[in-house]
Amino acid sequence: MGRDAAGFDLIATRIFAPIYPVIAERLLSWSKKREGICVDLGTGPGLLAIAVAGASSMTVAALDIDPQMLTFAAGHIRDAGLSGRVAPVLADVHHLPFSDNTVDLFVSRGSIFYWDDRARVFSEVHRALAPGGAAYLGGSFGTAALRQEIFERMRTKNPHWDRDVARRSARIPPETMLCDLEAAGIPHAGIKKEETGFWVEITKPGF
Repeated sequence: MGRDAAGFDLIATRIFAPIYPVIAERLLSWSKKREGICVDLGTGPGLLAIAVAGASSMTVAALDIDPQMLTFAAGHIRDAGLSGRVAPVLADVHHLPFSDNTVDLFVSRGSIFYWDDRARVFSEVHRALAPGGAAYLGGSFGTAALRQEIFERMRTKNPHWDRDVARRSARIPPETMLCDLEAAGIPHAGIKKEETGFWVEITKPGF
């Protein structure tokens, strides 16, 4: 196992874990989806995918390009008793292995800041979205209280945590995401802001 994957899994499961049920419920509520197919892009250890499945009846694909991360995800999925509804998928977000008009909900927390070509991913997401489907791709800490708790704990591990978060956020602000959406030619999209972050929202009207 790669040291980076192991370290990421440790932080996700021991520090960030409480945010995923909060985020899952929020995105499910926004999308008005509780059934169908969901894809978690850049799933890492699979915690958002698991939270979506736990709060709905959706079948979830936990997609990541790193096979080591998917090994951790598979273990967490198995431990959650969700092997029948959450499946690890090894793939690149820039080339999604889903047919046109088939995915009811795309979610992704944190991964968007590391994509090489966001316009390409947005285009792929829109292509694969089912009519009436929605995508929420971005970053959030769930609630202000959870954000404060996470920041306090992360500062003990990384004294430069606040600076690093601010630098990442400044590098790719919402305005840049809007430019990427325009470059992708997505007709029904925008930025949805909430108290601890923002989400790129992509929808596809029903036929």
